[in-house]
Amino acid sequence: MALTYDDSGVSLDRARNWVDVVKNAASRISDPSVRGGIGGFAGLYSLGNGSLLAACTDGVGTKLEIARKAKIFRGLGQDLVAMNVNDLVTCGARPLFFLDYIACGVLDTEPLGEVMEGVVDACIASGCALLGGETAEMPGVYEPGSFDLAGFSVGLVDEAALVTGDDIQPGDVMIGVSSSGLHSNGFSLVRASLLENGSDLPLWEPDSETGRPLVETLLEPTKLYVKLALAAHGKGLVRGMAHITGGGLEENISRVIPAGLLPEIDFGCWKRPAVFELISGAGVPEEEMRSVFNLGIGFVFIASPENADPIRALCSEHGDEATVIGRIAR
Repeated sequence: MALTYDDSGVSLDRARNWVDVVKNAASRISDPSVRGGIGGFAGLYSLGNGSLLAACTDGVGTKLEIARKAKIFRGLGQDLVAMNVNDLVTCGARPLFFLDYIACGVLDTEPLGEVMEGVVDACIASGCALLGGETAEMPGVYEPGSFDLAGFSVGLVDEAALVTGDDIQPGDVMIGVSSSGLHSNGFSLVRASLLENGSDLPLWEPDSETGRPLVETLLEPTKLYVKLALAAHGKGLVRGMAHITGGGLEENISRVIPAGLLPEIDFGCWKRPAVFELISGAGVPEEEMRSVFNLGIGFVFIASPENADPIRALCSEHGDEATVIGRIAR
C-alpha cells in the first residue's frame, strides 16, 4: 500500500490553503514600506536610503520526536538556525541576528542546553548574532520531556542588490547543491514509513554499508548555505536562489521564478542519499517523494548557462557538491 504525507497526518494542500488565509487577513494592513510579504522565503521591509530588512521564521517539525527518542539534541539547534538563515539568504540578505522560542512542559536544562549550544554554533557559522529569545514553561499544554522550537532571523540587503528572480529566463540552468540528508522536512512521513505502522526499523543498528546507525542519519543537522550563497551573489553569478524545504524541488524553485516559467528537473542526474531510497522502499511513491523531500539537493542556484561552471567551482571551494539539475522552460 502506498504511503503518503496525508496518511502521516500532514496535508500540503491544507498548508497552501492556510497561506492564502493568512495573505487575505494580512491584506487589511497597508504599509508602503513592505516590499515583499507572505508566501516568499523572507518578508522585506524598507528602512529607507535603499536598505531593506529581510525577516523569516521557521521551526524543525517532528524531527524533534526522533531526537527525543534518541536523546540527541545538539543538532536541533543547527536545524533551527539553518531553516531560517537558509531562507533569508535566498534574496541576497546577510543575516544580522537570530532569536529563538522554546515551549516546554518542564524546563529541563540538560536537553535544552544542548539545543542552545547548537544554536550558538550555527549562528557563529552563519555570521549572525544570537540577540535573544523566549523560553515558556507550559505544563498542561506540553507533557514533561516534550518541547517545541521556533526561530526568527532578520537580515539586511541593499535594494539595488536584491535577488528577486525577475530576470530569470527560459534556458537558465538550475545548479543544485547537495543536502546533508533529510534536513528538517517531511519527518512525519519519515516516522510513519520507517518507525511506525509495523516498520519499526532499529534506530541504533549500524547500516551494513556505512556502519552508521539509522538515528544518526535521520538526525544529521540541516546544512548551512549562507556563506556559499552570499559568495555566489557577491560575484554576480546568480539570478535566483531557492532553499529546498517542504514541498520539494519543484514547488520551492517555482516560488522564485517568474509566472509563466517552470523548472524542468532531471531527477535522475544526481545520486540520492541512501536514506531516501530507504523511505521509498518502505512504500512512499516517487511522486510523493518529490513533493515532500529534498532528495539530496538542499539549495538551488538559478543562473545563465555560462555561470554554471563558476558556480560549481565556487561550491567546490566551499566543500559542497553541485550538479546542474535542469533548466528553466516556458
